[in-house]
Order: sequence, then C-alpha cells, then structure tokens
Amino acid sequence: MEEQKPEVRSSDIQTANSKPEVENSELRTQGSELLKSSNLDLSKLEKGMEAARSEIKKYLIGQEEVIELLLTGILSNGHILLEGVPGIAKTLIAKIIAKTLSVEFSRIQFTPDLMPSDIIGTSIFNMKTSDFVFKKGPIFSNIVLIDEINRAPAKTQAALFEVMEERQITFDGTTYQLDFPFLTIATQNPIEQEGTYRLPEAQLDRFLFKVKIGYPSVDEEKEILLRYKNEIKSPDLSEIKAVIKPEAIKEFQKIIEKVKVEDQLINYVAELINQTRSHGKLFLGASPRASLAILRTAKTIAAMRGRDFVIPDDIQYVAYPVLNHRIILSPEAEMEGLEPENIIQEIIQKVEVPR
Repeated sequence: MEEQKPEVRSSDIQTANSKPEVENSELRTQGSELLKSSNLDLSKLEKGMEAARSEIKKYLIGQEEVIELLLTGILSNGHILLEGVPGIAKTLIAKIIAKTLSVEFSRIQFTPDLMPSDIIGTSIFNMKTSDFVFKKGPIFSNIVLIDEINRAPAKTQAALFEVMEERQITFDGTTYQLDFPFLTIATQNPIEQEGTYRLPEAQLDRFLFKVKIGYPSVDEEKEILLRYKNEIKSPDLSEIKAVIKPEAIKEFQKIIEKVKVEDQLINYVAELINQTRSHGKLFLGASPRASLAILRTAKTIAAMRGRDFVIPDDIQYVAYPVLNHRIILSPEAEMEGLEPENIIQEIIQKVEVPR
C-alpha cells in the first residue's frame, strides 16, 4: 500500500520566519554566557539595534521576527520582499523601518502603466543650454519602498535589475552611482492575481529575503484595537525618531565582517544549497547568490544576538527567508499542497549538522 502523505495546510505556515522545529532546535534555547561570549566589541551594534526596535515598537504591535529580519536585511545590505494579504501593515512596516534610519526615503507605487523612466528618470531638454539634462527618478534614494511590485509589467521590472545588483543606473551611456545605503523594500499580495505579473526569477534572486507576514494573534489584535480605539486618522509617523545614521550602518557592517565562520559551517551551507539542486520535488534549486546570502545574514544574526561566531542555528534561521523565493516546486509537489518551507525543513533535517 502506498504511504499516505500528510496533508499540508496553508495555515500551518504563517510566515517565512515561523518555521517548523528541527532536530537541533535546542541550540535556540542555549542562552548561556558561553554562547553569548564574544571577543568582538558588539556593544554599539546591540545598542543601535535595541534603539531601532524600541522606536519601531512604539508604532508596530507584534511581528517581532519580521522586525528582526528587516533589520538583518538592512545590516546585510540586502533588498527585502514583504509578502502578505492586504491590511496586515506591510507598507506601514516598511515606512516605519525606513524612518528609524537617518536616510532619504522614497516610495514608488507600481501600476500596470508604469514605465521604466518613471523609476530611473528621464532626459529633459534645457532651453537655456539647448541640451538634454538627466532628471533623476525616485529610485535615487537610500530606502525605496516599492508598493505592490508585482503590478508592473516585465519591461518595468527589468529597470530594477541593474540598480538592485550593482547599486547604479546606466542611462544614455552614462553611469550614475547611488549613495550608501541603498536598498529596496518591496511589497506584494500573494492572493490577488488580477492585474498582476509574475516577478522574473532573475529579479527574485536579487532579493535577500522574502518575508511572509501572517495575521496577528488574538491578543495582538486586541492590543491594536485598544491602542487606536480613540483614533480616526491614520497613524502619524512624523514623530518617529531616526536613531541610526549611515555612518553607524557602515560601522556595524565592518563589525559583522569580523564575525567568525568555521570551515565546517561553510561546508554545511554548501551542502544545504546543493540539496536544493538535486531534490526530487524541486524544479529549480538555489543559486550561489543564495549561499552567499545565507553566509552573510547568518553572520549578521550572530552579531545581533551578541556572538562573534556563527552557529548552525543561525544558518537554519535565515535559510527559510533566503530560500523560499529562490526555489521552485515541481508540479507534483504543488499538487500535493506543499510549500517551499516544507522542502527547506526537509533539507535541514536531512543534512547532518556540524558538531
């Protein structure tokens, strides 16, 4: 008799961060001084992240792991894709995060009629000089919120390829470098398909994380209602304090670069990625860009948790948001109702954890 496969419900996977437990999950609970000891001075980084979290929590209830992953993405110099149904504060989260940084912020609302020039800019004829002058578009900022990114067609999405990977724009033969820091936070609704376009795989691969945002718990929803029961207007974000400057981000990144990764953990990351390329239920596996993303975000998570060295739990924690948008399920796996997170969990359980 054929073995019956367990039914997988979409409700079992609330977010990319609320991943299933794995065998060595006890590492997460080892909050001993040994695991937190560090020869690297992480006090400035920890103080900066705590200040950012404190400011964010004044306006955002719950979503602890979403906040941690967003801050991880910023410190790792990576772009982030937020996915969730309407009304769960995707745009609000992105705006709050951006305002805690002392940087320029712009927002682009993607629509089906949006043109590449609406993003990167266009040439304007100057009557005084009788010459064309390049007028920069909204992409020339530090934090760029792209709302409903999947509503623009392929030619508009292609305008983001160069800027997301190389932090530069080439227009009419001239290259324009973007200021540090530069990263995009994009949102999309996975449910509504009318008037949307599938993001090209090359573009998805340029996102460091895809963070799936789920519904709040009952207690969190009650807290939201209590906080805003006397409010009619939208939350006023003008009083958010910018607590982290670009110079601090550069300093934090230099600290993260010094976080140690043992060779056996390098092998562990490589084996995890290799398993995605040979898995029977995957049509497309992860690229080397994914393995590099796991490596640098694991170092960032380790530093944020007060360690100057990476442990397997750091790698497993970031594997879900790094891989869930980079792997493509086979048609058979989709018919079984599987999600990318199920396959990632299976791979993590299969690959031997370094000791």
